[in-house]
Amino acid sequence: MASGSKMVIIAALVGNLLISVTKFVAATITGSAAMMSEGIHSLVDTGNQILLLYGLKRAALPADEDFPFGYGKEIYFWSFVVAIMIFALGGGISIYQGIHHLQQPEPISNAMVNYIVLGLALLFEGAAWYYAFREFSRVKGRWGYFEAIQRAKDPSIFVVLFEDSAAMLGLLVAFVGVLLSETTGILIFDGIASIIIGLILIGTSIWLAYETKGLLIGESASQSVRRGIRDALRGRAHIDHVNEILTMHMGPDFILANISVDFDNAISAQQVEADIAAITRSIKQAYPEVKRVFVEAESRGNRYPPR
Repeated sequence: MASGSKMVIIAALVGNLLISVTKFVAATITGSAAMMSEGIHSLVDTGNQILLLYGLKRAALPADEDFPFGYGKEIYFWSFVVAIMIFALGGGISIYQGIHHLQQPEPISNAMVNYIVLGLALLFEGAAWYYAFREFSRVKGRWGYFEAIQRAKDPSIFVVLFEDSAAMLGLLVAFVGVLLSETTGILIFDGIASIIIGLILIGTSIWLAYETKGLLIGESASQSVRRGIRDALRGRAHIDHVNEILTMHMGPDFILANISVDFDNAISAQQVEADIAAITRSIKQAYPEVKRVFVEAESRGNRYPPR
């Protein structure tokens, strides 16, 4: 999955870098506020992809003494930073550009340049969006698209998909704004389009921040994994009761599991050790993403709610 995520990000990075340069040139030639906002949008997206690639690189670092469970959560942190970047830079600057253009509207010259650039940008963004959508469809499995976004533990793919979707929508808004300004002679349509693009970016950033927040704080493994572990433990000899199962994603493919069980009081300490080793081995075989398992031998008590 990490390899697929990296290729999606690289494809988006190359596309956005080329598109941002083209948009800035077109904005300079035509004086369009909407086109300038689109250039800023693509430049911010380019920076975001660099941050995501950095996050993937950091997340792949091996565990050490300071971070005994590895650096997997780096990708969650940098995905959250990307959401903030979209909000502060992309959305904020676009709205500022739009308001400035409303206060001091300027006619758009050489509008055909805008149309050509927007058409090419739609083509390139559409290709990047399709690549990201195809990869997301591949990894989502049997879940629906919205459910897959909520359950996804690797945010890098859906972050790029969100960015590309916002970019496609922003391009359409910019096209309409330029077209209305040119055909009606009402120059404020271009500024209004820039403000709408900013609002689209802010909405996207809020959604991204919401989706990555749980992973950053410490989201548990999926219900199916937790239920599977519990069912497997209940069927084992020498276990009187499964007290609780606590899990946490330390990265997209790294689950930490802490399990409390009440062993049969009649068995020896040596048998407890053997059972713990067997439990750890069976869980890792059934769920390869569970990298670390801690089993606590504790008496059954009311302080353990079912989980």
